Amino acid sequence: MDPLDGTKEFVKRTNEFTVNVALMQARLPILDVVHAPALNLTYYGGRNFGAWRQADDESSTPISTRRAGTFQLGVVASKDHAGPLISVMLARLTNPRLQSMGSSLKFCLVAEGKADIYLRDLPTMEWDTAAAQCIVEAAGGGVYSPDGKPLLYGKPGLKNPAS
Repeated sequence: MDPLDGTKEFVKRTNEFTVNVALMQARLPILDVVHAPALNLTYYGGRNFGAWRQADDESSTPISTRRAGTFQLGVVASKDHAGPLISVMLARLTNPRLQSMGSSLKFCLVAEGKADIYLRDLPTMEWDTAAAQCIVEAAGGGVYSPDGKPLLYGKPGLKNPAS
C-alpha cells in the first residue's frame, strides 16, 4: 500500500498524486486499485479479470494497452524523478511524443493505451509500482526490470531496480 504516491505533486498541488493498494501473491501483484482523488479517477484490475477505469460518476470501462505500430511512440516519464538516462533513451526513439507527470498515473496511461512506454532510469520502491504494475499487466502490457524479466516483489530492502 502506498497512501500517497506522488508526494511532490501533492505538495505542488498538481493533482497528479494517487493512493495505491495491491494484493500480492507469490511475489506478484494480483489485484489492485490506483485512485487519484483530486481527479476523481480510479483504475483497478486483476490478473483474472482485466483492467478498468472509472472517472467521476461514470460507469467503469475496460481498458487495454495498444499494440505497437508505425504511429508516433507515446512515452511517459517522471516529472520529478527523471534521471540522466531518460534523454539518452528518448534520443534512440524516432520522433517520440513525451508526457511528463507524477505518481502511478504514468503506468495507468500505458494501461489505457494513451502511451506506449514508461521510461524510468532511477530506482523505485515496491510500494511505488505494485498496484500500477498489476493494472498494466491486466490491460495486456508488462513491467520489466533492466534484465528483461518481470518485476517481482519481496526483494531485500524492497527496492526496485531502474527500469
